[in-house]
Parts: sequence; C-alpha cells; structure tokens
Amino acid sequence: MHRMTTDPMKSFLFLSASTREPGHTGNTETLARIAAAALPDELPQRWISLAQCQQSAFVDLRHTAGHYPAPEGDAAMLLEATLAASDIVFVSPVYWFSVPSPMKTYLDQWSAWMRVPGVDFKARMAEKRLWVIATSGDRDKAQPMFDSYRLCAEFLGMQWMGPLWGKGGAPDAVLADTHAIEAAKSFLLRG
Repeated sequence: MHRMTTDPMKSFLFLSASTREPGHTGNTETLARIAAAALPDELPQRWISLAQCQQSAFVDLRHTAGHYPAPEGDAAMLLEATLAASDIVFVSPVYWFSVPSPMKTYLDQWSAWMRVPGVDFKARMAEKRLWVIATSGDRDKAQPMFDSYRLCAEFLGMQWMGPLWGKGGAPDAVLADTHAIEAAKSFLLRG
C-alpha cells in the first residue's frame, strides 16, 4: 500500500457527530478509525466527540452587532482545534437524511467565527481540506447530507475531498461492508 509522505504541517481533526451513548462505538466511528489507522504514525490526529461538547445554540448577530466575541469554553476549544488542523474529517452518521444535530450546531458556529475580530476564519479555512466518513442504511439517502457538507466546503474555499460511505444499521454492521472497509484503508491517503 502506498503511504503518503508526512508533511510536518499536516494534522487531522476527526469530529464525531454520533449521538450514541458514551462507551458505544457506532458504525461511522468504526469506519473512521479504520481509515485513520492507515495514516502515518507520526501524523498528528485529534478526535473530538461533538455530542460530549457543551455547544450553545447559535444566535444570529450579523445584522445587529455585526461581530461576535471570542468564544469561550468548549466553543473556544473547537475553534482552536479547527484552525490548528490541515485536514478536517466529519465522522458523521446520517440522521433523518441529514446532518446530526451536534455537527449542525458546530457548523452554525462557523457563522460566528467568521465574525470574531482577528480570527480571519474564512481565509484560514480556505487552506484546509474537508473529508466526510459516514454510514447509513442507503447510500442514495446520504447524498443530501454529503451535498450540504460539500457546499460548506465550497463556501469557505476548502478543498472538498468527498465522502467515504459504508452500510450502517445495527452495531458493527459496517464490518460486513467489505467494499467500505477496503476503501477506508486508503481513503485518507489520497492527495
């Protein structure tokens, strides 16, 4: 297998949007862990469970205050982790044909972070790559979520690396999807 050359400036941030109870690994994270295991050992990886973060609902101040204060608590940690990574991987099961609520809350914060003085969020995000790893019962029904993520990447000028999809459902169902398991082993090594 071809291993990518390690770039000292590269690092991967895996943002898990699963809402499974703590201690239970879902199909999407299982597939993502297989993909991450193929990355060079010296390449930094950071994993964050969005469901375990305290994320406030987004309040739209764009047309009143026009800017946002620097985030605090978990929001500050998420902003720092997002900006520190060269590659962001959304580990995102498909919930009701769409984006899981922890990921949607995180994405809504991008609107605020673009307006925090001194952060230069949009320009800094344009230097990054966005990947998606997902599972669901049906690939076609995952497409609206994939389209949403692609449009987010395009809006910020990020390089869209596309999705890796596996057949989900009951616990460990993705392990029977041999095509997805094989694809995972080289998915993050592209480019």
